[in-house]
Amino acid sequence: MNINLTPFVMLWSAIALAVLVLLVWRRIVASREDDQLHVLHGAVNQQAVVANRLDVIDRWGKALTVVALALGLAIAAVYVYTSYVSRGA
Repeated sequence: MNINLTPFVMLWSAIALAVLVLLVWRRIVASREDDQLHVLHGAVNQQAVVANRLDVIDRWGKALTVVALALGLAIAAVYVYTSYVSRGA
């Protein structure tokens, strides 16, 4: 049994790279976050925008991490199965 896993590994690599890009992007956005609440200075809107952006990045990061993990495990399972079958056991 010979299955070419290269396209699946490339897809997994692209998703894993997207997760890493989201991680870096989140760190950049979070560096602009202010932990202090400045009500009198009018910075509440900016803090709300940053918090909303972090929520969106977190949502996508979690979803893509789950997809990357599931796809990676599936590729590994197919690889182990094809190695077992091709060995003639």
